[in-house]
Amino acid sequence: MIRGRDRLTTIIASANPTGELAAPLFERLKPQIEAIELPPGYTMDWGGEYEDSAEAQGALFSAIPVSFIMMIIVVVLLFGKVRQPLIIWITVPLAIIGITAGLLLLDGAFDFMALLGALSLIGLLIKNAIVLLEEIDMQAEEKPIYDAIIDSSISRMRPVMLAACTTILGMIPLLGDVFFVNMSITVMFGLGFATVLTLVFIPVMYAILFKAKNPA
Repeated sequence: MIRGRDRLTTIIASANPTGELAAPLFERLKPQIEAIELPPGYTMDWGGEYEDSAEAQGALFSAIPVSFIMMIIVVVLLFGKVRQPLIIWITVPLAIIGITAGLLLLDGAFDFMALLGALSLIGLLIKNAIVLLEEIDMQAEEKPIYDAIIDSSISRMRPVMLAACTTILGMIPLLGDVFFVNMSITVMFGLGFATVLTLVFIPVMYAILFKAKNPA
């Protein structure tokens, strides 16, 4: 197709792949196409989904730092202390392990939709962590810290696991959708791993930072 773009005569070539995701196909074909030697006066730019994704990610990345700073401030103000927010923000980056494992296992790509899934996952992880830490703090006022950690973790295990399972099951139908597959993989595997972090890693970090000792 020949048309004008940015006041230049432009030859546009488009394709709709079937049987393969656009992102991995693009990464595989991009070096080969860019290696083609163009005649003098010709240039090549990538458009379509790649261009739209790059523009969307640029706008999103510019807003992420401000959003994270605001979340950190809100969490600190919520607890009025430093150690509990520190536990939360040490835990959040570890969710990347589950996301990476899922994308590698199912041959997914960390595209714009996967990024949206990761940001949603961070919100879920922070919410679960806040609920658990508040429960520990509340029980620690009436009993030793060690017992408060154990009892709070046990009491939160069922609701956290059930909430994670319902979310993961709800994402399964999206695995067959080319547009949403990477987001669903990110949420499913990331949330599964984040649930383990919430129930295991956060209590351990709390015990370390607050020097909890077994009264027995």
